[in-house]
Amino acid sequence: MDRPLASKFALLAGALIALSAPVAFAQNAADSALPASETTVVAPVDVAVPSTIAAPVAVEPSPATSVAAPADAPVAVDAAVPSASTSAQPQTTEVPTAAEEDFVSIYGDGALPTPAELPQAYDPWEPFNRRMHTFNNAIDRMIARPLAKAYVKVVPRPVRLGVSNFFSNLYQPLSALNSLLQGKPKQAGQAMGRFALNVTLGLGGIFDPASDAKLPRISEDFGQTLGVWGWKQSRFIELPLFGPRTVRDVFGMAGDAPFGLLRNVEEDKVRIFLQGLQLVDVRTQLLSVDAMREGAADDYALVRDAWLQRRNYQIFGDRNLDDDDTLPEYLRDENNPTVPLDAIPVTPMDGG
Repeated sequence: MDRPLASKFALLAGALIALSAPVAFAQNAADSALPASETTVVAPVDVAVPSTIAAPVAVEPSPATSVAAPADAPVAVDAAVPSASTSAQPQTTEVPTAAEEDFVSIYGDGALPTPAELPQAYDPWEPFNRRMHTFNNAIDRMIARPLAKAYVKVVPRPVRLGVSNFFSNLYQPLSALNSLLQGKPKQAGQAMGRFALNVTLGLGGIFDPASDAKLPRISEDFGQTLGVWGWKQSRFIELPLFGPRTVRDVFGMAGDAPFGLLRNVEEDKVRIFLQGLQLVDVRTQLLSVDAMREGAADDYALVRDAWLQRRNYQIFGDRNLDDDDTLPEYLRDENNPTVPLDAIPVTPMDGG
């Protein structure tokens, strides 16, 4: 072999050995520092960055080798090679959906809003009330509901509607009085106008021409008046035969009793017949909720909460939410199928 050619070959081999020495040294150091299961190497890498780039650039070497840059490179950057388990599962950033972005735009930080808290029933006498509820349900199953179903089956609907109109119209003067006591003269005038129109043109209240004349049905009692006057919270109580009430409404019933028209009927047979017919009419109006009650896990809590919700709207809601179209229809309906005090067929006490 020509000597100059042999000299060049020797120089090339020496350069290759010199370049491979740092790689072998780094490989041996990494193998001794890492566990046996790790095969990656952390090696300093010098990368030459052009002068037009201000930020340093990180270069990720292959897991098995490291790259040595020239010693005179202007910028030195340390690059750590991820482990084999991490490199096998690249991390990805989840892009929020349009629904999530809308939620964040509404609620700010994306946290769930605080759930609405429903008013709790003030029911410290619950054990007694539950026993009374059981008693009332037994009376209802044995007497009231069978009578109501027979009444619906035998009496035609137009006649039943006339009976309901008659009893509803009887309480319009009482509603007018309580409307005045609550500071609502407009409703008082509507109640008296409705009563007069139905008594005359409606044949004693059997027909309802007042509704055609756009006169609303007003339902106000002294229990509502006491609530408007400031008795806002009252404990719940279930009375025998009368059903759900509050202590405030018990005093309200006592205040309304002297003004009940049925109790002032002197003929006992007529009064008792009308009172019994009114009880059957009230129970007939409640037949529509029987299916809902039969499917309830706790019938007592359902009846109590529904009655209190209705009662609170009667006292407070109609003053603040008259223009709220989101209210359920049963809250807006002024027809109130509860047992009034003068509907119980008892003989009034005489002074003599």
